[in-house]
Parts: sequence; structure tokens; C-alpha cells
Amino acid sequence: MSETLFTPMTNGQALPLAEIADLSLAEFRAAVVRGVRGGLRLACLCADEELNLYAVLADDPGHRLLAGRTRLDRPRYPSLTPECAQAHLFERELAEQFGIRPEGHPWFKPVRFHASWAEGRDAWNRTGPILPGVIDFYQVKGEEVHEVAVGPVHAGVIEPGHFRFQCHGETVFHLEIALGYQHRGIERALAGGPHPLSLKHAETVCGDSTVAHTWAYCRNLEALAGAEVPARAERVRSVALELERAANHTGDLGAMAGDVGFLPTSSFCGRIRGDWLNMTAEACGSRLGRDWLRPGGLRMDLDSTRARALAARLERTWDDTRDAVELLWGAASVLNRFEAAGAVDPILAREIGLVGVPARACGIALDVRRDHPYGPYAQHPVALSLAAAGNVHSRAWVRWLELAESHSFLRSALVSLAWSEPERPAPLPPPAADSFCVSMVEGWRGEVLHLAITDARGRFRRYKIVDPSFHNWFGLALALRGELISDFPLCNKSFNLSYCGHDL
Repeated sequence: MSETLFTPMTNGQALPLAEIADLSLAEFRAAVVRGVRGGLRLACLCADEELNLYAVLADDPGHRLLAGRTRLDRPRYPSLTPECAQAHLFERELAEQFGIRPEGHPWFKPVRFHASWAEGRDAWNRTGPILPGVIDFYQVKGEEVHEVAVGPVHAGVIEPGHFRFQCHGETVFHLEIALGYQHRGIERALAGGPHPLSLKHAETVCGDSTVAHTWAYCRNLEALAGAEVPARAERVRSVALELERAANHTGDLGAMAGDVGFLPTSSFCGRIRGDWLNMTAEACGSRLGRDWLRPGGLRMDLDSTRARALAARLERTWDDTRDAVELLWGAASVLNRFEAAGAVDPILAREIGLVGVPARACGIALDVRRDHPYGPYAQHPVALSLAAAGNVHSRAWVRWLELAESHSFLRSALVSLAWSEPERPAPLPPPAADSFCVSMVEGWRGEVLHLAITDARGRFRRYKIVDPSFHNWFGLALALRGELISDFPLCNKSFNLSYCGHDL
């Protein structure tokens, strides 16, 4: 198959940049298109100011990644999107960041509404100021068809995003989502690093996924430095990640219950989510896991005494969580609402490249912890949580299965940590020069990917981040087709995607 032209590598492996397959544009396009048609996923597509295109394909059953690059002789090329839908948002991002125009892109518009990073290149030919959300939206024409615009300012404490519905009565024909209001320039700030603020930038990519993004960043630096992290430190990192997963899944199940007016689970889970977060705070001092991980190991280890205390607290929190969530599955009114709303066709889910909970709710067997294992997950794999209908109920059920699996994993990990003592890691060497590394972590929303390319001094020439929300926002738009607009809050919460994780 043509995808073998790409260089095989594993999750968290650093390679000299010269070893990454350097292909002609025609070979590069063929490798991506045929690879995706053959069952691979386009995990990342990015560029740099020198007009180099990089692609990372994920071979999940084969537990490997495939990386390739090509050099453009001008800032334009035939778009991949008409043949590979998974490229659609990546290519819009290429145009915005580096002024590279994918000719023939069917839905060509800005992603985050910022000025091009490449001086003198602007794929949009803009003449006025760059204003988030000021674009032409798709419109459905017809008798009694009307448009509903929601946001970017919403009721309550919520991040900004704009949703444009094309409706006939209550039925949604089409939903278009415009984001970019939370753009902070994280990738741009990481270029030239690692520097003293790089770790902080990684921690704040997406606040409720602090551990996932920090671990991915740390794994890149460790691979580029050729350093091996002590096994105990990796186990503590997995505890941090599973606590983050448990807290957010608990909060989401409670919020979904609230959206259908089922107050018992809504009220209980709102409190219990705080119990999961407080376990993280007890371990490191921050409810979000800030300052817990650092390249080479940990800022704060879990000594045996604290591990035993957390193990006891874990069981109490899990008992409360189980009692609260099981109320959901016994309420026929809740199940009727969940089962009737927000279905995504599994075929479309694969075609657009959904990841994480929405993918597994469509029966797509994808979990980085299993398919591209890292840390303790290689020796202690987690069970895959799957559903098949792709609707709100399936996304809720996958969360519940993952909560149970996180509890089981945490119980085992904390017992192990309770009978071992912290290790002192060796200082981390500087990153290798002219190297390429991709690190993936299964955050609670799904696959978190960090790609690092270093220059001749070992500094980041390009640092690319792909949050799972980047893959999944279009899935929410598909989930609303043919649905009632009044079900949008419930569908939205069942995905619970990140605005800032998308906007970076």
C-alpha cells in the first residue's frame, strides 16, 4: 500500500528529521488519501513557514504511527478534503497559519480568525480587520425555512462560540459552528522553546484536560532528550490522568441529567465531581492538576502515606458516584430522551475522524491507551468502553463504562504506590537537534496529540497541538441534522467539547 512510503514510528518516539519520509506532493497526497481509505486515520496535518507539509497517520490496530512530509514550491496545492474529509479543518488551519491555500477545498474559511504567521502570505486576501465569527454562513433556501443564531455570548458561565441553525419549524436541517473567540496563540508561544513558560503553556491548552496535555508535552521532551522516566513516576501520572477522567465524566453525566430535568443525579454529581477534583488537590495542591507533572518526572510525588489515604477516599467517592449515576439508568423518562436524540451515523463518524467518547459511542474501537500504549498502560491495559447507536444515550453509557474502568485502574495503581517509595529522577538532558516527535495521550475527551520538530539548536521549530475537540466539533453539527432544535443543549452537553482546546 502507498501509505508505507511514510516512516513508521511509535507513540512518543523521537526520530531524526532526516529519517522522516520526504516525498513529492503527488506521493504525499496519495499516501494520505489511500491510507485513510485503507483504514488509517489522519491524526495530524500541519505545516511550517518554509512551506513544508507534515502528516501523521495513525494505524490503530497496528499500534504504530506513520509520518511523512513534502515541500511545496508555492503556497498552494490541490486540497485533500474532497478525497479525505478528515483533512477539512486541518487545511483551513494551514491557510490561516501559513497562508497555504488548499485549492478546491469545499468549505474554505478561517478557523481562529488571526493574522497569518507567515509575513506577506494571506490565503484569504483580507483587507479589513480580522473579526472572529465574521464569515459567510451556509444557508438553506426554501419556503418557511428560517435561521436561528445562538451566541457567541451565552447565558451562564460558558465560553464563547457561535452556532448558526438552518431550520424548518423545530427541525434542524443544518448547523454550522464558528469558533475562534478563545484564541490565545499557544502554538505560536511554544515556538522557539522549550523555555521557562513552555510547561505553563502546555498546562493551559485546555484547563479541564491539564494532565492530558501536560503529559503529552512531557513525553515529547523526554523522547527528544532520550530520557527514561521512572516507572513509579509514570504510574503517578496515570493516577493523575484517571482522576481527571473520572471528575469530568461524573460532571458530564450530572449535567446531562440536568438537561433533561432529572434533578437527583444532576444534584448529586455536581457535588461528587468536586470530590474527584479534591482528590487531585490532595495529591498535588491543585484541583485541575496544575504543577503536578514536569518533564522527566513529577513536581510532587505521591508518598505511601498519601497514596493509602487516597485509596480509602477513592472507594467512598466511587460508591457515591455509582449510587448517583445508577439512578439515571432506572428512569424511563431519562432513557427515552437520551435514546431519541443526537445520533451520529457510524459511517460518517469514521469518515470525518471522530475520536474519544463520540467515536466509541459509534462503535469505533479507538483508545490511545490500548492502541498506542504509554506509561503503565502498556503493562496494565484498560478495557475498551463501547456503545453502538451513536446517540446521547451511547455517549452517556460510554462515560459510565469508562468511569468504572478508571475506578478499577486507580484502585490497583494506588495500592501499588502505597507499597513503594518515591524515586529521584535524573536531570533531563536538552532536546535533540533536527528531530521529530509525536506524543499521544488519551484524555477524557479523547486523543490529545502533541507534535514537536526541533531545529539545529534543539529548539522547537514547530510545535503542533491537536485537542480532541478539533476532531469532534463537526460531529456535533452532524448530530443535530434532522433533530429538534430544542434538543441542542442536550446534544451539546453529550459531546461537551472544548472551545479553548479548539481555539488554542
